[in-house]
Amino acid sequence: MAIQRIVKMTFELDRCDDFQQFFTEIKTQIESQPGCEGVKLLKDYEESGVFFTFSVWKDQDSIDAYRQTELFGKVWPTVKEWFADKPQAWSTQLIA
Repeated sequence: MAIQRIVKMTFELDRCDDFQQFFTEIKTQIESQPGCEGVKLLKDYEESGVFFTFSVWKDQDSIDAYRQTELFGKVWPTVKEWFADKPQAWSTQLIA
């Protein structure tokens, strides 16, 4: 059963445009990872600086394998520098 991965990230307000541009540049690279069925970027409607990534993965092993890639090793340290708060993440499964 597929796993939906939701990551909430709060950015410094002056880094939001940087993040959106960076995400646009790397989106297809993430989607091309084995087991990734798609990734979307959402922005909180009311709270400036809050973004969510919503990705669908074949299974937990696919997520774990992505975390070990060179791509992830470049992506996460880059965006981590722009955070205004600690990120939160959830792995979910569609049940209904």
